[in-house]
Amino acid sequence: MLPMIISTVIFVACLVLIFSERLNRTIASLAGAILMVGAGLVFKFMDEDQAVASLDVNTLGLLLGMMILVSILEPTGFFQYLAVRVTKLSRGRPVRLLILLGGITTVVSMVLDNVTTVVLIAPVTILICEILGVNPLPYLMAEALLSNTGGVATLVGDPPNILIGSAANLTFLDFLTHSLPIVVLAWFAALGILFYLYRRELAQKPTNLDAVADLNPAEALRDPRTARRALIVIAITILFFLLEEFLNLRPALVALAGAAGGLVWTRPPIQETLKRVQWDVLLFFAALFVMIGGMRSAGVFDVFMNLATHLGTMPPLLLGLILLWFVAVLSAVVDNVPITIALIPVIQNLGDAGLNITPLWWALVFGAGFGGNGTIIGSTANMIVTSLSERTRHPITPRLWSRRGLPVMLGTVLVASLCYLVLFELLSRPTP
Repeated sequence: MLPMIISTVIFVACLVLIFSERLNRTIASLAGAILMVGAGLVFKFMDEDQAVASLDVNTLGLLLGMMILVSILEPTGFFQYLAVRVTKLSRGRPVRLLILLGGITTVVSMVLDNVTTVVLIAPVTILICEILGVNPLPYLMAEALLSNTGGVATLVGDPPNILIGSAANLTFLDFLTHSLPIVVLAWFAALGILFYLYRRELAQKPTNLDAVADLNPAEALRDPRTARRALIVIAITILFFLLEEFLNLRPALVALAGAAGGLVWTRPPIQETLKRVQWDVLLFFAALFVMIGGMRSAGVFDVFMNLATHLGTMPPLLLGLILLWFVAVLSAVVDNVPITIALIPVIQNLGDAGLNITPLWWALVFGAGFGGNGTIIGSTANMIVTSLSERTRHPITPRLWSRRGLPVMLGTVLVASLCYLVLFELLSRPTP
């Protein structure tokens, strides 16, 4: 009993520090991991070998590989090129501009890290809005909200998806067949809500419409040769993601092989490239894995086996909907990564108790992904866009985000719930 209490206290204390922002989340998680291993050695529930074994190498490898590919493409100016190109296509019309900027951000976020995507596209969006003489708020909000929404569609689009895919053995193709269709419907719902909420701003004509003709996308593309090669490597990597089930490959191997191929072919400055990798995120994930491993070794999750006997009497459809909304609400106020990592062993224990947990994995995917749109702190992309908006005359405040982001979150979760209800039989089929 004492190991269970101690391990739980360490994990909860770490989460409190992360959510309160009293410490950097990476520092807080590393401190929690060290305390967990130390307590495990003292109270005999975890040792160093068990700590290392608790690391999900597949998740960490997949994240590292995709981060390296993004760091190769980032300095080429490709993202800025896309933003300028879609502005030209919009001809300066506000509604069309919002659709195109939101759409391209969504598509890129399905394949690459959405945080990097908004970091690179949002500043260009602000500049374009200043040139056109329009309020940048609708476009910045759309980029953040739609990138979060689109990231739910693929295995690599959102960190919780990577975690869930690794735990549940869900492939890239599984996400395309199960998650993508629901995300498409949720995306249109989010877009419709944004059109309604920003109908006044989008009805205003740009004051400098002629400036669109002067924009030159080629000037934004600083290194076309490297960008072309990086995109080819990313396309080949995605192809192997689709074939991973047939070739019996792990996603981490595919991502790391793609990163290695990209480095060899493009030959970027290796030190500068590795500096752009988000090492703090990788350490954050690794530390959380160690803490969850310590709780498992201490027997904390055995308690959920007893809970499973009670949940087993609940209709599976109702259980999935409750989980979806529970995770969505939590993800609106706290980071969805620790929530996902904490709930994965709970769902696994429900499976050990004899429940069909396949639909629960998808409920967790939709809840964690769509819930982050609810508040300004619901996702890292939200906070980055908010920070960038402070450069404009219309900064995004927490209150403003709640009035715009919360309706989008509720709308997309409602769409996901209805799809979950209609497609429950499909979502309940075990993956091969």
